[in-house]
Amino acid sequence: MNIFLWILQILLAAAFAAHGWLFLSPPPDMLKLMNEMLNPNFRLFLGVAEVLAAIGLILPGVTRILPWLISLAAAGLMIVMISATILHTTRGEISSAVTTAILFVLVTFVAYMRWKVKPIRERAAA
Repeated sequence: MNIFLWILQILLAAAFAAHGWLFLSPPPDMLKLMNEMLNPNFRLFLGVAEVLAAIGLILPGVTRILPWLISLAAAGLMIVMISATILHTTRGEISSAVTTAILFVLVTFVAYMRWKVKPIRERAAA
């Protein structure tokens, strides 16, 4: 189960890092469209939040320093994904809503498993 969780964390981190980076530095032709749909400051906030959460899914577990931050990063992504699902649903973007709902389920699974079932132990003090 631990290996499966690590693979899932890495895949989720890659997806959220890529999406966050897209929000932070979109191609010029997408920038105008994105700014019409979302406030530019909110878009940047979401980009930073997703990139930091991607780091939070991996780094605390690898270093074993404050590994409980993995669950917090996943919980933060849960908020972003449920909000994105609602947004896409209200706009009638069903395929995007389904994608964000699946991501919500996956980050919820990681949050719960790393919090209660298979937490990573903190590094022992030297």
